[in-house]
Amino acid sequence: MTLHDTTTPSTSRPAGALPEATRARFRDLHVPGEPLLMPNPWDAGSAKVLEHLGFRALATTSAGFAGTVGRLDGRVTRDEALRHAEQVVAAVGVPVSADFENCFAPDASGVAETVRLAAATGLAGCSIEDYDPTTDSPYPLEVAAERVAAAAEAAHAGPAPLVLTARADGLLHGQTDLDDTIARLRAFEAAGADVLYAPGVSRPTDLRRILEAVSSPVNVLALPDAPSVAELAEVGVARISVGSGFYLAAMGALVQAGRELLDSGTHAYWDLAGRGREATSAAFA
Repeated sequence: MTLHDTTTPSTSRPAGALPEATRARFRDLHVPGEPLLMPNPWDAGSAKVLEHLGFRALATTSAGFAGTVGRLDGRVTRDEALRHAEQVVAAVGVPVSADFENCFAPDASGVAETVRLAAATGLAGCSIEDYDPTTDSPYPLEVAAERVAAAAEAAHAGPAPLVLTARADGLLHGQTDLDDTIARLRAFEAAGADVLYAPGVSRPTDLRRILEAVSSPVNVLALPDAPSVAELAEVGVARISVGSGFYLAAMGALVQAGRELLDSGTHAYWDLAGRGREATSAAFA
């Protein structure tokens, strides 16, 4: 279950401190057919490395961040997620969007409060899911749309609106009804979402159906079976993210190095570590 606490996080910048031009730049990077590659760092260091590699925007990963504190996805509090987002924003110069799960609130007013707090961290955008962690099922469509509407109103308040991404997560949790997913995305678009996202959709035919049904930019999660970036561009996708993929790849490298030392007592992991040292030396300079 997603946790929620009521203390206000300590933020070093006031709400709206991010220049309007930066959030506008993030919005302008969403071009159908020219997808923004937006990887998901899990801490300030990985964010710096990804920025150094040339990515033009980043997004936090709830699973990756939870992993850095030894927890599973869905086990961090709102205040922890906000502080984490603030740290990533402070570490880089590119726009950052935040994975805020279901916005850490059971009701629309709590959702709006989460988004208002997000503005104080300097984020360029944030996301809201339609999945209820307390029931392990999607919110009813009407409730989900009301939550997106509350998030959109808070995100778009003031002179520098956040870019709000609304997620339809049913397919990621084993549901197979693409028509329901499309209906949800259309409702979220009508409720004011700026970007639409249905993780778990990767087949070009399904993506085309979604893109024909909505007019807002669409994000695709780059799962193992996803088409190449060039193929997603041809379909008309506007943004590609990796979720916890890079974090899990890093953990995979850690496991590989640890097993080598334990099982064979050799040190070939330094070949990979050398590339990491070069990247961090350049990115952290």
